[in-house]
Amino acid sequence: MTANHTPPPVPSAASASIDDDLFSYFCSFEDEFTPASIPASQPSSAPSPSMDQNAKKRPRVDDDLLNRYVALKRSASSSSPAHNAIEVGDVGVQETNLPPQPHQRRLWVKDRSRDWWDHYNNPDLPEEEFRRAFRMSRATFDFLCDELGSAVAKEDTALRAAIPVRQRIAVGVWRLATGEPLRLVSRRFGLGISTCHKLVLEVCTAIRDVLMPRSLLWPAPSDLAAAAARFQSLSGIPNVAGAMYTTHIPIIAPKVGVASYFNRCHTDRNQKTSYTVTLQGVVDPDGVFTDVCIGWPGSMTDDQVLQKSALWQRGNNDQLNHQWIVGGVGYPLMDWLLVPYAQRNLTWAQHEFNEKIGGVHRVAKQAFARLKGRWGCLQKRTEVKLSDLPVFLAACCVLHNICEMRKEKMDPEPEFELLDNETVPENGLQSASAMQTRDSIAHALLHHGLAGTGFL
Repeated sequence: MTANHTPPPVPSAASASIDDDLFSYFCSFEDEFTPASIPASQPSSAPSPSMDQNAKKRPRVDDDLLNRYVALKRSASSSSPAHNAIEVGDVGVQETNLPPQPHQRRLWVKDRSRDWWDHYNNPDLPEEEFRRAFRMSRATFDFLCDELGSAVAKEDTALRAAIPVRQRIAVGVWRLATGEPLRLVSRRFGLGISTCHKLVLEVCTAIRDVLMPRSLLWPAPSDLAAAAARFQSLSGIPNVAGAMYTTHIPIIAPKVGVASYFNRCHTDRNQKTSYTVTLQGVVDPDGVFTDVCIGWPGSMTDDQVLQKSALWQRGNNDQLNHQWIVGGVGYPLMDWLLVPYAQRNLTWAQHEFNEKIGGVHRVAKQAFARLKGRWGCLQKRTEVKLSDLPVFLAACCVLHNICEMRKEKMDPEPEFELLDNETVPENGLQSASAMQTRDSIAHALLHHGLAGTGFL
């Protein structure tokens, strides 16, 4: 309402009741009053057509509008510091002078229930129930809180208290463990959806920056020798430093380069268009990751992903100390990469070799099965942006290593079947010397039980 709008005359305080038309006028004044609604030739005491229409809008006696204050601006020439107002009450209308109210900032916060989190944060909660929920024991969870506390903690402000460190880390671990949508995570922890999304990224980033350099790294030469001795006791093949496998993680179709992420094998199997990214990893005899390569498009084969990884550079630069990495049939045979025979008609020696090397490769496959079984977010299409996905997957690998090194057991044990197709690469043989070495290992396994006694 501008200063040019002049309200109709206000009755005195002695009026016993408010006029119906005048009451309707004040209730709808801000929305429907215009200078054209009262013609100049029409007396101010006669109701206008708009007032007749508004007379039908009289609220009930118990309506909150009866207690509203409708403030009218005075003309700009007024010298009084107070402003006039029309007080609308049950007894009528009276004019009063109200002092100007200072502007007060109000903060509105939605009240959310945190009963679920309070239940699982209770020290008296049984250990088995906590382990089933967060895929780790309470001691391991406390270890994460101690290690990541300084990286994820926030200070209280004048407006609100900061979310505690334990709750922040619990949001991230629960999201990784279950893969629940953020709206369900929000209900469990009593936080907003955007807040939960932000906490998950913060926790995953802290895990990558703080724990990954200590929990996921290439072993020292002494550790490689110890791993080789354990693999030899398992398969009879000496100088095996690790086992390698590549799996696919389903994602939502990206907006850029969608064709490169299309996975034909998963699409044919699921009868549904599937898009994936790859996760290549090398594990030690305990199933702990020692090297990972994350995020290449799902249309790439295993050997193509290998050529993009740091492991390819490490192996070709003779940084493996003349030790083998064991892979599946999807990888080429190289001087540092040992793979099974891919042809159909096998000799007795080749068949024996494939069984022995299959036992080593099974260590990697079982590690990936536990990885996907423990962290349910890897079993379904993730809601994370493609740019944030490497951090998301790296956090899962680091948490897997921590749980494996601390001998964490799940109740019940996760059972997840890997459905990754290993296709034979076009150039499956890239080293003639490696082929001769593999044949000698196969012959030794069959006839002497002393595999690879002179292949170096």
